[in-house]
Amino acid sequence: MTSYLDTAALLSPTFTPTTYANTLVLATNNPQDSPLDLSTPLSRVLFDVQEVDTRIDTLATQHADAIIGHTASQAQASGRVLEELEERVKELQESYGRLEREVGERHEQAEQVRLAAKRMSRTLRLGRSVQRVLGLGRQLQSFIEQGKGSERGMVQAANTVLQLREVFAAGDAKGLGRVQVVSTLRNEIITPAERTLLASAQQVVREFSMSALASSGAAAPTYRDSEATKTRTAGAVQTLWLLSPTKAGVSGFTPTLQLTALSSYLQTALTASLASLTRALATLPTLDRTLQEIASRCQNIIALESLLSSTQSPAHPSLPAGTDSETSDLLEPLLRHLDTSSLPSYFWRSLASQLSGRVQEIMSKGGVSARTLRSNRDRVREAIRECVETGSRAPAGTEMGVSEQPGKGWEREAAVMVAAVVGPLGR
Repeated sequence: MTSYLDTAALLSPTFTPTTYANTLVLATNNPQDSPLDLSTPLSRVLFDVQEVDTRIDTLATQHADAIIGHTASQAQASGRVLEELEERVKELQESYGRLEREVGERHEQAEQVRLAAKRMSRTLRLGRSVQRVLGLGRQLQSFIEQGKGSERGMVQAANTVLQLREVFAAGDAKGLGRVQVVSTLRNEIITPAERTLLASAQQVVREFSMSALASSGAAAPTYRDSEATKTRTAGAVQTLWLLSPTKAGVSGFTPTLQLTALSSYLQTALTASLASLTRALATLPTLDRTLQEIASRCQNIIALESLLSSTQSPAHPSLPAGTDSETSDLLEPLLRHLDTSSLPSYFWRSLASQLSGRVQEIMSKGGVSARTLRSNRDRVREAIRECVETGSRAPAGTEMGVSEQPGKGWEREAAVMVAAVVGPLGR
């Protein structure tokens, strides 16, 4: 049996069926024959398979007791391992059940309590926010009704508006918006009150006047009236400063509402002065009265400059403490915005820059107005110089403007105004 079975070839680590079959075919055939005889190698393979089967049967028969004994011992060992595992699994299941009862159920109860506490806390915070909004709303309404036009009332109302903005911008703002009483309060009281406050502050700035030059026979403002005007205007400007949007730019906080109101005041004075002076130059009998009104407007601008320079910007809750915007006066932002060092100088130079073209129009039309204006050149020159000199004086009850220099500061502006009017007249 050993001679038929090539045990070494079959047990070789490099054994492959293809190589083994190819070896049998070549051993029993001539490679040049055609066709090849495959019956002989096939028979050899069948004999080898039969040999292997016989050996397996012989070995199994001879060692049956040992094989059965080994299999039985393996089965017994597996049974013992399975019993041990089942016992451990049972213990684990019991432990898990106990853990689920002692921890899981308690955790579920604790989670429900935590969720309830969280919702109660949110409800409490929302309730406090609603209470704060209602209190601030009543406070704002009271300031608007009782303190309208007063410095203290307007500034307090502006601070109340800022506090309301902070509440609405906080984390509970979304919840506040769904509370009907807060929504009603915001739409019917807070928003209208804020608009009223803003309009009142803008009106105070727009109506600012301390000069008595153009009073037309009316009594000059008393010291008490002047102080009340300054106090009321300072409060209005501070209110506009507080209500301005707090968007920090390259140069920091910019009080846009304050700058817009003050710039509008100056522009209104410029527009009115330019229109009235243009008419007066075409109708000289009205020139003196017109120049008096223009001088009065410039005096008001000087008074405004003095007031702004002596008024500090209020503390803004939305700005970091110690910023430049909190430590400067209210004049500096306006000067930077207008790119000038003096409000009276800005007034005269702006008026002169637009006036020259108006005078040229009068001269180009010719007629009586042009001839009268040219023949009264000297009178017009002196009247304009006197207007600038008078207008460059601070009105009674007002401290000297920060840019005013007696005997010197008005001469440059007078020369610019005279040149703008007399220059186009020719000789």
